[in-house]
Amino acid sequence: MTDLTEQERRAADPAGSFAGLLEIERLDENTFRGRCHAGAPMRAFGGQVAAQALTAAGRTCAGDRAVHSLHSYFLLPGDPTGPIRYEVDRVRDGMSYTTRRVTAVQNGNAIFTLSASFKRPEPAADRHREMPPVPGPEELPDAFSLWEPAARAALARTEGFRELELRFVPPDAPGVPPAVPGMPQQFVWLRTGSPLPDGDPLLHVCALTYLSDLTLASTAGLHVQPNFFQRVEPPRLLMASLDHAMWFHRPFRADEWLLFAQRSPSSSDGRGLSLGEFYDRDGLLVASAVQEALIRDRR
Repeated sequence: MTDLTEQERRAADPAGSFAGLLEIERLDENTFRGRCHAGAPMRAFGGQVAAQALTAAGRTCAGDRAVHSLHSYFLLPGDPTGPIRYEVDRVRDGMSYTTRRVTAVQNGNAIFTLSASFKRPEPAADRHREMPPVPGPEELPDAFSLWEPAARAALARTEGFRELELRFVPPDAPGVPPAVPGMPQQFVWLRTGSPLPDGDPLLHVCALTYLSDLTLASTAGLHVQPNFFQRVEPPRLLMASLDHAMWFHRPFRADEWLLFAQRSPSSSDGRGLSLGEFYDRDGLLVASAVQEALIRDRR
């Protein structure tokens, strides 16, 4: 977010700094505590709440089981100035699948709920949708390069969003699928802004859960305004995540470039639906996401 080159920025960023955003403290066998930075003024960033809740769920599961899906609801805005308590319910431990339910509580109120499913790996036939042949991240500018210097400096001082990298694919770039009427779309390469430790698949899944909440809701509002990272004028919409679901198909690293292909098939009744797919540099579909967001005109 500064005038440093990408290589200089990643070298200067200590290993594990993004991982610190997902750290939680264990209070007892099924209870954890964490803190979240703001995503909007006086509102905890929902992606971080979801990632910490998933971390709590994973801490109660056997190490041979990987997350394959999560389903969550945002109930109340989280306060970034106070701690959040994550209470884990061990719903089921089966032969192949494990289910956990997590409730995030703050000031005595449930602000977020998450159900997560874990499973043992097994051999099976493999197929997936092909990645669109869009330009790679090396060919694209940093998403923050067009920001004013003061805005970049302010972002660099924040706790969370400076620890990530995004590069948007222009809508008219070669390989971008033709737009479908009534379905806004956007494509962005993203990764954590600092390396993540090896040998911890749960950490990478939780990191991608954090990243998945950065642009998905904005896709549903692209017919009215650009996304937050590319917008220069004041926002015209009030937006907030209502629910969020993800499926993890194949192993990946969240500190390596992933293409997030997003589209929104519907917006009505103050709600917008967005669909997203994550592809790695080899073109493998590694995860999918669906989110419904509140969308209202600002008054």
